[in-house]
Amino acid sequence: MAKCEEGYLCDVCGQDVEEITDSDLYLRFVIGLIDPEILHSTPERHIRCNPSLGQFIVDDDFAPILTSGEFAKSQLDPVFVRVRETLVTRGWQRLRQLVGTDLPILEYPLLEVQAKLKRLSVQD
Repeated sequence: MAKCEEGYLCDVCGQDVEEITDSDLYLRFVIGLIDPEILHSTPERHIRCNPSLGQFIVDDDFAPILTSGEFAKSQLDPVFVRVRETLVTRGWQRLRQLVGTDLPILEYPLLEVQAKLKRLSVQD
């Protein structure tokens, strides 16, 4: 992933976000939290630099992020946590599927997010 030659710099740590599988921005995009119209102007972060979202990835290939405080998933409603884990994990797995593909960016999101975007564009 590179924006010009500079790359995407993490808004938190300042380091390059080199891989799409490390990208909080693209994770939020594929799960429907970021509109494609503002993708290019939204700050980037590493997933690990946004533990409030990254803590919901539950996959053997992703080292768990443990958080504390009132927004730690251990402090949240168990039903909300299960739903969020399912969505965010699927999003991260989608990022892994995108590696090496040349899909149009509007085909990056999960299928239900793509369907929602299509419905919204028809309404405009």
